[in-house]
Amino acid sequence: MFYRDERLALFIDGSNLYAAAKALAFDIDYKLLRNEFMRRGKLVRAFYYTALVEDQEYSPIRPLVDWLDYNGFSMVTKPAKEFTDSTGRRKIKGNMDIELAVDAMEMADRIDHMVLFSGDGDFRPLVAGIQRKGVRVSVVSTIRTSPPMIADDLRRQADNFIELDELKDIVGRPPRPVRAHDDEDAESEA
Repeated sequence: MFYRDERLALFIDGSNLYAAAKALAFDIDYKLLRNEFMRRGKLVRAFYYTALVEDQEYSPIRPLVDWLDYNGFSMVTKPAKEFTDSTGRRKIKGNMDIELAVDAMEMADRIDHMVLFSGDGDFRPLVAGIQRKGVRVSVVSTIRTSPPMIADDLRRQADNFIELDELKDIVGRPPRPVRAHDDEDAESEA
């Protein structure tokens, strides 16, 4: 699937990858993920895309974004939009598809292999366009959830499909031990 001398670029749809890993019950260690793909080829760039809620006092994703930014990932962020849906529930929207697609098309002339971490079927035309430029495309997601986290047409379009669950032992973070007071907090919230 990979050749040691090929130039790779990773394109990580942050919210999609997070949802897939969570559905498979593990957390990703991004240092291990980056090292794994550096081992598989010549890693040119690792992009991570996510929307951030700007007006929150504390954002749970902020420590991850900062760590990635300092540790070899090219961070692409934008403010998330907050709105109220027709049922009156507060929703947050932060689609990064266009930013990812533009960066991928710009990088296509400088890479041999694109690795897309997303199962979003909206990326099928992007994958086809990248392939027309002579770049091989691997898609990382999962079919081991119900329903599968990858769109069937995206999986068919890709040159390779990499099952995220099979990367669990390579890029998964070991589970943190539960501390005694964590159990008490969980019980008091129930």
